[in-house]
Amino acid sequence: MHKPLSKIQKLEHPLFDKYNLDVRVKRDDLLHNIISGNKWRKLKHNLEQLKTNDYQGALTFGGSYSNHIHAFAYACKQHNIPCIGVIRGEANYANNFTLSWARHWGMQCHFVDRKTYRRRFETNFIDELKTLYPNYFVIPEGGSNSLAIPGVAEVLTELNSQVDFDTLITPVGSGGTLAGLISGDSVANQKQHKILGIAVLKQAEYLVDDIKRLLTEEAKNHENWKLLTNFHRGGYGKFSEDDVKRIITFNQQTGVCFEPVYSGKMVLALLDLITQGYFQPQERIVLLHTGGLQGLGGMIEQGRLDANDWPPLSSVDNE
Repeated sequence: MHKPLSKIQKLEHPLFDKYNLDVRVKRDDLLHNIISGNKWRKLKHNLEQLKTNDYQGALTFGGSYSNHIHAFAYACKQHNIPCIGVIRGEANYANNFTLSWARHWGMQCHFVDRKTYRRRFETNFIDELKTLYPNYFVIPEGGSNSLAIPGVAEVLTELNSQVDFDTLITPVGSGGTLAGLISGDSVANQKQHKILGIAVLKQAEYLVDDIKRLLTEEAKNHENWKLLTNFHRGGYGKFSEDDVKRIITFNQQTGVCFEPVYSGKMVLALLDLITQGYFQPQERIVLLHTGGLQGLGGMIEQGRLDANDWPPLSSVDNE
């Protein structure tokens, strides 16, 4: 996987002018037309580990509309790596938008019920899967492991060469991206920035411990980061009609597409925080666009979104 450098784009919005804020977005959604955003960065070193060791294949976990599953399946195809997806849900999901493509790219789907899926971090369950799929490299849900950290940390290396900023904001699902950004911001002799994670699921306070476990030793002294847990809009994958309208309006005003599960919740949190006076005048803010636009296909398929409100999905389904 080649070394990426995603562009920085300034965002224009009446609220930014009113509160005298400089807001930009790092377009990691444009890193790759399929393996976009944080999935690209988290998989980078995991794939290197796979290729330099004698594994038969790779196995990972995700829901039936998972961005990680979608990206992982394509990445494995590109590197001729057999792959297994342990999927939360029933086998009748196999033909949905996301899993149709994952299977098209060669993924074998192993469906489990919700009770079984909750065991995905248990050693005994992992051992059971290793018995079923011997010599398969196991990557956790969302790709969030120690190998993901250096890939995500490169965001800070790039940002420091691209723009001066005070605050970096990212959506947070499994915690690996936030841990990588904190670690990347903890290089010796480098000024620490304020880093904010916007949790996209309810009761996400437990992620703080997960994030701390993933931090590099140097990053454990980084004190200028927070995980904000009250902007989840009802829980993972949940959003109101008003939320969708606000995101669509923001997309139209800025010319950048944010979706309602991850990046859109970051945008809504930003707008709410601004009106609450959270940021200082002239604060320079960068949003990390973590991709995930393939998820729009599933939500449109389910009738949760209107296809006319979103850009065509040709950029994620043309391979």
